[in-house]
Amino acid sequence: MENFTPVSKFVLIGFRGGPRMQMMLFLIFLILYVTAVIGNFGMIVIIRADAHLHTPMYAFLQSLSCLDICYSSTIAPRALVNCLKEDHTVSFSGCASQFFFLSLFGTTEAFLLAAMAYDRFIAICKPLLYSVSMSQKVCVLLVLGSYLWGVVNAIIQTTMTFRLTFCGSNEINDFFCDVPPLLFLSCSDTFINKLVLLGVCGSIIVSTFLIVLISYIYIISTILRIRSVQGRQKAFSTCASHLTGVCLFFGTVFFMYAQPSAISSMEQSKVVAIFYTIVIPMLNPLIYSLRNNDVKQALRRSKQRLFI
Repeated sequence: MENFTPVSKFVLIGFRGGPRMQMMLFLIFLILYVTAVIGNFGMIVIIRADAHLHTPMYAFLQSLSCLDICYSSTIAPRALVNCLKEDHTVSFSGCASQFFFLSLFGTTEAFLLAAMAYDRFIAICKPLLYSVSMSQKVCVLLVLGSYLWGVVNAIIQTTMTFRLTFCGSNEINDFFCDVPPLLFLSCSDTFINKLVLLGVCGSIIVSTFLIVLISYIYIISTILRIRSVQGRQKAFSTCASHLTGVCLFFGTVFFMYAQPSAISSMEQSKVVAIFYTIVIPMLNPLIYSLRNNDVKQALRRSKQRLFI
């Protein structure tokens, strides 16, 4: 230990392959990222422009779209640059910054999805109390609370990870700075870090997922008691898009962070990481627009205003 040299920068290995493979990956990342940014920005514009969508449900959806732009922008630009150049180095502070914002936005999205589930629970199960229970103040507090938990987890994870000693290889077997490959590189004892990873991240995933699950148990039981078929279809249509987004997000994040095997299976984790950092932010606008009648109607009204 007396002769070790502390690591001052890291090398993001990314996906292996020659120039042709890197160019193909560049095009894939570019298409996914541009689609994610345009789709989410378009969703924000539609919600802000249409007065019919100025409700708590769409305030949360607007926050989710903004969050997805930030989330994918934390990962995609660096991945695009690395596909075009041979030098894949990233400074110690740059890696820590990317790691911090990834933890921040990922945690915030989990809590925001839980807040959206609570919103649907109040709207369908307690409609008479909706205007009081989901006032503008409550919505703002739920969004701010989601970001607060995101900041807390990001500080914990970043502090614990980057206080470790990195004195051997500096090659990160991933296309961004994430917990599992960084723990693998450290020459310190990472037992406590793994416990914190499983404990803190696991509790966040489980607690937010339980909020969603319990909310939807009540929602589905309430919908099934609605006598008219049309009423049931209308009630379920307001939840279907959110339920789809929840399943995609929590399914992939649980695979990455809530099971010990994710720490050792790096190659498999890379594919899953693409899905939850870039693909899901790209899919969310499509899910919430194609499966949502209110957004479809808002799009029609926007087209009519443009062509009048």
